[in-house]
Amino acid sequence: MLLLAAACPLLASCRTCQRCLEPRAIPGPFRAAPELVAATREAPLERGEPRRVIDGIGWVVGIPSKIILWDRRVDDHDVGSETADALRDYLDDNGLDHVKVRVNQYAPLADWRRLRLNRTVGWPLRYTIGTLSVAAEAIFPGRIVGGDHYNPWTATIHLYSDVPAIALHEGGHAKDFARRDWPGLYAVAFGLPITQLYPEALATGDALAHLAQRDDADARLAEARRILYPAYGTYVGGAAGEVVGITVGLPVYAGAVVAGHVVGRWPAAAGERGADAEIDERIPAESAADDADDAGGADDAALPAAFIEP
Repeated sequence: MLLLAAACPLLASCRTCQRCLEPRAIPGPFRAAPELVAATREAPLERGEPRRVIDGIGWVVGIPSKIILWDRRVDDHDVGSETADALRDYLDDNGLDHVKVRVNQYAPLADWRRLRLNRTVGWPLRYTIGTLSVAAEAIFPGRIVGGDHYNPWTATIHLYSDVPAIALHEGGHAKDFARRDWPGLYAVAFGLPITQLYPEALATGDALAHLAQRDDADARLAEARRILYPAYGTYVGGAAGEVVGITVGLPVYAGAVVAGHVVGRWPAAAGERGADAEIDERIPAESAADDADDAGGADDAALPAAFIEP
């Protein structure tokens, strides 16, 4: 009952959030530390060596995330080439040649070096909060606990899920930070549960805008909405929990995720209905064309455009 009570108002609010999460590219220009660009060019993407036991533990630890987002590829620690290539193409298209991609890799010492080279962030923040961020990744390795994320202090994307939409979302964060004059202050200002709703919406909108330019845009957008909308619901629910406390916050969190799943599937369902309607409209035209061929042997050039199959 608490879940239903939380989901009803959140469903209406998520319809408003849906308009905020529609495809919208993050504008440039983008900037980066030259030293970081040079270091990244050596190996823009690196993969961790397969470790059956460690990755198996990570898969089990990631079960809650799989259930919340209803996708077994989340935190599966087995990122395929399609997801990795999609992210690299995105970074290349946007000129983000300073961003490192670590696919299921644990490399805190290398990230410490990247922290020192990232001079777009002032040294006071780099060697305080930035150091804490690298230390947290060392103590709680994503190789086990999962959690795809972009670290703005090292300009590194850590990827553990074989979901292209999630990879592009993290690329959106990299793009957002690269346009900021003060990325360190931006990271501090929007690193809290409530304020992070703004950059999360930006990254989601940019990922959807990138997918909208593909030849198979409809299918890709439908898949992305199914995963990114409930993912945004986790941030909405988390922010609400910070305000009302864990007792009330837990059903609110669950309601936000459920609402994200529902709203994320509405555009997909509309797209599928549109595709079915298009097919239905083509069937009479194709049948008429076949009848014309049978009757008079007319070729396609002699038929009206409406009777020519695309």
